[in-house]
Amino acid sequence: MKHYRIEALILALGLLVLGFFIYLGFSAFAARDRIVSVRGLAEREVKADHVIWPLVYKTTGNDLQSLNADIDRAGREITAFLTRGGVPKGDISIGAPQIYDRRADNYTTASAASLDRYNVTLVVTVSTDKVDLVRSLMSRSGELLNAGIGIAAGDYGNQVQYKFNGLNKIKPQMIQEATRSARKAAEKFAADSDSRLGKIKDASQGLFTIEDRDQYTPYIKNVRVVTSVDYYLKG
Repeated sequence: MKHYRIEALILALGLLVLGFFIYLGFSAFAARDRIVSVRGLAEREVKADHVIWPLVYKTTGNDLQSLNADIDRAGREITAFLTRGGVPKGDISIGAPQIYDRRADNYTTASAASLDRYNVTLVVTVSTDKVDLVRSLMSRSGELLNAGIGIAAGDYGNQVQYKFNGLNKIKPQMIQEATRSARKAAEKFAADSDSRLGKIKDASQGLFTIEDRDQYTPYIKNVRVVTSVDYYLKG
């Protein structure tokens, strides 16, 4: 009888321990299902560090030889204006003249036939990191009128472009800021729900976007990144 009591006691203790571990297992399993998903945002305003400025010159005439001389002169005058202003020659490129022959156009109207036959466009492009310098020269481009060179307003294909190429320099700090922002949001949620914040379950870095701050200051860029983080919640 005595042996049966000992065996029963051992069995009871074993069941108690087993139940305890089962309880811990279910608790851990339930805890793993308790997560909070948050997003962290980081934004910065930066100045563009590269600019592409197309200077468009247009002229018309009926004699290609005279037009070619005019285009050559315009290219030299524009280049001289830019280099005097401080733009390195290596940052200046002159495109091939684009010639439009009205008589070769089957859709030319009778009124257009009385106009000059040839319409020639020359594009001199500045591509440089000297953004502030180029912006100052833009406001002075009227000086070319003294040389008889009128710069046409850029059409859709010849707009000034401002770029920011220094993303890799600020990317680590911005990711860190976005992650901190996400953790702060998670901690607030945990506190409001009487929980404690656990380890990260999953995290993903969103894409960086670079956009103009507004339409009036395209040389100021807004850099933005959003990170998504899932945290476990405890107790």
